[in-house]
Amino acid sequence: MTVPRLLGSFAPGAAPAASNPLLVLLPSLGTTTALWDGVVGALRADPRTEGLRILRIDLPGHGASPAATGPFTIADLAVAVLAVVDEAGGGAFHVAGVSLGGVVALELAVGHPDRVQGLVMSCSGSRIGTADSWAARAAAVRAGGTASLVTGSAARWFAPGFLDRDAGGPGASTLGALVDVDDESYARCAEALGTFDRTRDLASLAVPTLALSGEHDAVTTPASMQDLADDIPGGRHVALDGASHLAVLEEPQAAAELIAEHLASIERAAAASVAHERGMRVRRAVLGNAHVDRAVAGTTPETAAFQDFITRYAWGEVWARPGLTRRERSIATLASLTTGGHEHEIAMHVRAALTNGLTREEISEVLLHTALYAGLPAANSALAIARTVFAEADAAADAGPDASTSAASPTPSSND
Repeated sequence: MTVPRLLGSFAPGAAPAASNPLLVLLPSLGTTTALWDGVVGALRADPRTEGLRILRIDLPGHGASPAATGPFTIADLAVAVLAVVDEAGGGAFHVAGVSLGGVVALELAVGHPDRVQGLVMSCSGSRIGTADSWAARAAAVRAGGTASLVTGSAARWFAPGFLDRDAGGPGASTLGALVDVDDESYARCAEALGTFDRTRDLASLAVPTLALSGEHDAVTTPASMQDLADDIPGGRHVALDGASHLAVLEEPQAAAELIAEHLASIERAAAASVAHERGMRVRRAVLGNAHVDRAVAGTTPETAAFQDFITRYAWGEVWARPGLTRRERSIATLASLTTGGHEHEIAMHVRAALTNGLTREEISEVLLHTALYAGLPAANSALAIARTVFAEADAAADAGPDASTSAASPTPSSND
């Protein structure tokens, strides 16, 4: 087997800065990257995909890519796509593909999950057809050329009446491009499809996946695409009304809308993940690993969302802001908790204040100052709690290092 040489190009309309998100688009068997023209135009007009780099890559012997020089597998095609991406700057990327392009996109997601951030499969599958059917297709092309496929492809690719309504449009151009595809390259693509099956890998796929189908597609039916999405954790399927196998060409605006939302949801999830990780680092630094581990261990389905909320927003956003030092934030927190009468939280934040560099004398001074504005009873209760914390710390220190790591501490509530 050989890794074929593929060629791609950036769609115009966005600065090719390497820091911008990258979307790789792969066409179907017998078509070129022009298949994506309508979707690219709609994505360029969508503010959610502003700045998105769009790299379109042709299959072997299709469009700009040279003819294949030997047999290859779908895994080889995935490696060839990665080579083009690396030439264009490398890094992780989103990938969307139609039919064979979707198969290659799935292989990228399964075989190279560290590179793929998001997956869109349009009218595709984890296995399409049978080895015998693809072998027969390859033999037919070798015997009669790709021109012999035009009539059959027209029936498979487009919904009833589409070509009549589209006279002289992208549908006719796509059929015209089929005639120019290298016969042997087409045949080898068909043979590669005949040996591909990633069905058993779907359940472990961790890449966010959107599956698109065409209402009239008899090749990769809406039912089969729904099954595909159901087998992928978190997978989503949408059927495009009035479309068939080349749904992204027939309904480019609808396809682009769904792709833009899919990419935006991935970006939101990534940002939330970063905030959560940052928040957990700050939370552990301020409250200590033992305390946070107890809080996490005590999480229930009912409190999980709130735990995520405080980790991301309280610790990942507010406590992580550079405007105040952690010492200063501890001062503000102790004063606020005392003023609000939130005694359950005071002990925890007295410990945090000590971690953040406040001395016992400074903590007492904060509470004395708070008494002036929040009232003597509230400050008196806070001082009593602080004295207990100090005593616990002294007792732990006297008992030795092993005991100091397990000093008395109330079980964390769901909001700390």
